Amino acid sequence: MTDQTLLLDGSPISLANLAAVARDLRPVQLAPTARSRMDAARAVVAAATADGLAHYGINTGFGSLSRTRIADDQLRNLQHNLIRSHAAGVGNPLPPHVVRGVMLLLAASLARGHSGVRPVVVEQILRVLNANIIPFVPEVGSVGASGDLAPLAHIALTLMGEGRVLHQRGDARPSAEALQIHDIPPLSLEAKEGLALINGTHLMACRAALALIDIDSLLPAALGAAAMSIDACRATDAFLDDRLHAARNQPGQRKVASTIRSLLAGSEILPSHRENDPRVQDPYSLRCIPQVLGAACDTIDAMRPAVLSELAAVTDNPLVFPDPMGPGDIISGGNFHGMPVAIPMDVLSIALAHVAGISERRTFLMLAAADPEAHLRPYLSPHPGVSSGLMIAQYTAAACCNEIITLCTPASVANITTSAGMEDYNSFGPRAASKLARVIDLTRHVVAIELLCAAQALEYHRPLKSGRGVEQVYQSIRGIVPPLTVDRSPAPDIEAISELIADAEFSL
Repeated sequence: MTDQTLLLDGSPISLANLAAVARDLRPVQLAPTARSRMDAARAVVAAATADGLAHYGINTGFGSLSRTRIADDQLRNLQHNLIRSHAAGVGNPLPPHVVRGVMLLLAASLARGHSGVRPVVVEQILRVLNANIIPFVPEVGSVGASGDLAPLAHIALTLMGEGRVLHQRGDARPSAEALQIHDIPPLSLEAKEGLALINGTHLMACRAALALIDIDSLLPAALGAAAMSIDACRATDAFLDDRLHAARNQPGQRKVASTIRSLLAGSEILPSHRENDPRVQDPYSLRCIPQVLGAACDTIDAMRPAVLSELAAVTDNPLVFPDPMGPGDIISGGNFHGMPVAIPMDVLSIALAHVAGISERRTFLMLAAADPEAHLRPYLSPHPGVSSGLMIAQYTAAACCNEIITLCTPASVANITTSAGMEDYNSFGPRAASKLARVIDLTRHVVAIELLCAAQALEYHRPLKSGRGVEQVYQSIRGIVPPLTVDRSPAPDIEAISELIADAEFSL
C-alpha cells in the first residue's frame, strides 16, 4: 500500500477517486474495518445454509427459477453456473476505463458488508484491478433491472479464470493466461457469491458518474465558446445585465450570465460598435445564451445527487443485515433496479442536446456572414470563393446535432419483460448510459467546432482584443491550431480542440 492507495472502507466513492482508479490506474485496497463487516455478514449466510430453509440467492435458483431448491452439495456449482450462463453480452468491448470503474464500484459495494460475500472475493477483484487486467465485457446485454447481469458476469468470469481479457494490442486472450502471468489464482465461489457479483447496478452507476466527470469538463468549454462567439459576431452584451436575470429568478441562468460577463470583461470589441450599430437585437442563439445554457446547467445539477448517491449504495439482492444480538436477517428486495440512475441519464442527454444545438446555431451565424455589421467574411474564408474556409465544419456540427436528437429518445420509458415474466419492468439504464456517452462525445465536437470558428472570427477583429477570459480561451486554441490562412482539412483541428475539452483545458 502507498499513500496513493484508495482504501475501500465502506464510504462513498467520490468522482475524483473514481476517475483516479478508472483512468489513472490508482491502486485500491480493502480496509480492515470493511473486512470485519464482511465477515459478520458472511456468518449470517453460513448460518442460513445450515438451517434447512430456502433462502433466495443462497440455496435456490434465480429469477423465475427462484422456487427451485438447490441441494447443499450443488451450491458451488450453482454459483459458477450462474456466472457462466449469464455472460451473454454481445457487441464491442466496453472501454478499459469503464471496465475498471465498474470493478471499483463492484468491490466498493461488496465491501460495505451487506452482500454476504467473503473478503477474498473483493480481494480478487482488487488483485485483477491493480494488475490492470481488463475483462472483455461486451457493451450490450444488460436491461438494467436485475442488476447489470451480463456485463458483470463477464467480469466475474475473469475472476474465476474463465472468459477473455483485453490484450494491450487491442485483441482478446484467455483470462487464465492473464491471471497466470500475474500469479493470481482463479477464484472459487461459495454460496451467494456469484449472485452478489452480478446482481448490482455498477455498470450504470459507473457510466453515469464518468458522464458527470466528462460533462464537468465540457460545460466550461461551452461557456467559453459562447462568450467568444458574442465578440466574434460583434453582438451586444446588454442581455447579460444581472438585473434582467435576477428578475427571472432562475439560478443557472443568472450564473451563466455572470460567467459570460466575466469572460468578456475588458473586451475592446464590445465598445467598438456600441454607437451607430443599426442592429436592434441579436438572434436567440446569442441573446438567450443564459436562458438556454442556464437551464441545461440547472438540469445537470439536479441529476447529480442521484448519481452520487449510487456511488455509496449496495445494490445486489438479497442483502444481509447482521445482528450482534441474534442470527441477523437476509432480506430480498429490488435495490438492483436501475431506474434511479436510468432516468437521470436520459435527462442528461436532453440537457446536452441544447448545449450542442445552440452552439451549432452560433457556428452557423459566424459562417453565414449574413449580417454585414459582424464584419466577417463568408465561411470565415481567407479568400472567399477561392477558399471554402470553414464551410463544412458547420455541416459536421449539424450532423452531430442530428444524431444527438435521435439519441435523446429516453431508453427508460419503454419496457420489455424478461425472465419468464418475473422481471416484468426493466429500466434499460445501460442503453441510457451508452447513449449519454455518445451524446457527450458529439457535443464535445460541436463545441470544438464553435471554438474553432470563433477563434478564426476574432482574427478579423484584430487588433481589437476580446475579454481577458475569452483571450485565454483563444490562446489555448492557438496553442494547437494556427489561424486559417489557406484551406486545410478542419478535421485534425476539430479533434485537437475536442481533446483539449476532454482534458479540462477550459475549466473556468
